[in-house]
Amino acid sequence: MMIKPYGDTLNDGAIQMSFTLPVAHSAKADEAALLYIKKLGFKEVEIVHSHPLSDDFTFFVVYGKTDISLDYDKVEVEEVEKSMDYYEVNDYIKNNIGRKIVVVGACSGTDAHTVGIDAIMNMKGFDQHYGLERYPQIDAYNLGAQIPNEDLIKKAVELKADAILISQIVTQKEVHIQNLTDFIELLEAEGLRSKMVVIAGGPRIGNKLAVELGYDAGFGRGTYPENVASFIAEKLHERGIK
Repeated sequence: MMIKPYGDTLNDGAIQMSFTLPVAHSAKADEAALLYIKKLGFKEVEIVHSHPLSDDFTFFVVYGKTDISLDYDKVEVEEVEKSMDYYEVNDYIKNNIGRKIVVVGACSGTDAHTVGIDAIMNMKGFDQHYGLERYPQIDAYNLGAQIPNEDLIKKAVELKADAILISQIVTQKEVHIQNLTDFIELLEAEGLRSKMVVIAGGPRIGNKLAVELGYDAGFGRGTYPENVASFIAEKLHERGIK
């Protein structure tokens, strides 16, 4: 099935874009933005909004249309299965592992945004989904933000963690990639990688990227605590952890 973006009419190829140019806000700046989008191959380009961010930077919202289509049937993606709910996870751990599992999580590196890790780990959770701290079969430790990778690993060892969760919100200049890579390298250097389930999460982190970086799984937008808990419990059981 061939698909194209949809605006007013099915398959009209309409797309909305936003971006910033390093020029002062002016009619010339608007024209530059319009020409740039046309150079990208878009047609029927229209600048619908422009606003100065500072004396030398302007933000734009632009509409355009494309002739490019995509064969949706050929799209391949690897997704982490989302199976058990809160109650099923606890029963699964109790019946298959026979003890509480220990999960340690943090925003590691210089990342100071805890909204993601809090949503997964804090007792109240979010959107009426209990966080891991609420699970009777899980001992969850949320270390917060800006935790150096070395300190996160040290704490995980101290607590005899079964799993480590790393949340990365800040992604400018791919800083999250470097930090996630550094963590895995440190874990491998300590001979601990195979002893723990290691998961990465964040708005720009998916399962494919996380696995490529050496993690067991990655969870992005739309993830609930039970999705993470299900994966950890099943992975531990798969590895024969007791």
